[in-house]
Amino acid sequence: MNAGEESEPSLLAPRILIPFLLVSLIWGSTWLVIKDQISEVPPGWSVSYRFLIAAAAMFVLVAYKRLSFRLDRTGYLFALILGLFQFTFNFNFVYNAELFITSGLVAVLFALLMVPNAIMGRVFLGHKISGAFLGGSAIAAVGIALLFWHEYRSSPASLEQVLIGAALAFGGIMSASIANVMQAGQRLKSYPIITVLAWAMLFGALINIVLSWVTVGPPVYETRAAYWGGIVYLGVIGSVVTFPLYFAMIREIGPGKAAYSSVLVPVVAMILSTIFEDYVWTWLPAVGAVLAMAGLLVALRARKPKTPRIAA
Repeated sequence: MNAGEESEPSLLAPRILIPFLLVSLIWGSTWLVIKDQISEVPPGWSVSYRFLIAAAAMFVLVAYKRLSFRLDRTGYLFALILGLFQFTFNFNFVYNAELFITSGLVAVLFALLMVPNAIMGRVFLGHKISGAFLGGSAIAAVGIALLFWHEYRSSPASLEQVLIGAALAFGGIMSASIANVMQAGQRLKSYPIITVLAWAMLFGALINIVLSWVTVGPPVYETRAAYWGGIVYLGVIGSVVTFPLYFAMIREIGPGKAAYSSVLVPVVAMILSTIFEDYVWTWLPAVGAVLAMAGLLVALRARKPKTPRIAA
C-alpha cells in the first residue's frame, strides 16, 4: 500500500458554504423577531412555546424521513443534556439578556461564540486551530469590538444594565458552546442529528415549562397575531430548519469554524434593521462590519491539516 495525503476541502466548498450562509441569514433575522417577543410574556414561557412547536415539527421531520424515533439510553441522556444547555439555559440567558440590553448588543456579543468553541474543541476533542483561523479570528475580533462599541454608545441602557445583560449573554454563549462541543464528540455523531434534536427540543421545552411555572407562575401569553407568528417563525424556521444544518456543520468542520456563523449574524441583523427599521449606518459599524467579514473570509479559507490517506 502507498501512503498519500488528502487535504480536506476549504470551508468555501458549496456543501459547507450553502448551509453556513443559510443558517447565518436565518439566525440574523431571528434577532428582530426575538425583540418583539420581549413583552409582558416572561422570557421562559416564550422559550417554552418556541420549543414545543419546534419539537413537534422536528418529530414530523423524523417521521417524514422515516428515521427511528427511538434512541438508546445513552442517546436519551445526550438529548437531555443537549436540551438543557442548548434549548433551556442558552435561550433563557439570551431572552433575559434582552431585558437589559438591546438585541444588537446581544447579537454582537454572541459573535464571540467562536472563541469558547475553538478552545473547548481543542481541549476536549483535539481539534487543531490553524494559523489562518487565528488570523481571521483576530481581524474579526477587531470588527466585533467596533460593532460592540457602536451598539453600546447607541444603547439607552445604563452601565449596570449593560454589565448584567453582558453577563447573561455570556452565560448563553457558554451554554451554547458546551452543546456545540458535545455535538462534535464521536459518540454523539453515531446518532441521527434530527432524532437527537427532536428529543432535545422536547426535553428543553419541558424543562423550560417547569422552570417557568416555578419561577414566574402559570403560563402567560399574548393574543397578538405577530407574537404567535413570531413564535412559529422562531420554532420552525429559526430552529427546525437551522439546527440540523448547524449541527451537521459542527460534525464536519468542528465547533470553532461552525461558530463563525455567529460573526455574520449581527451584520445580517443590522442589514435587516436597515431595511425594516430605518437603521442608519455610520463609519464605526461600517468599518466593524467590513473587518468582521474580512476576518470571516480569511478563516473560511483555512483548510484542516492534511490527514493521511492509505491507497491500496
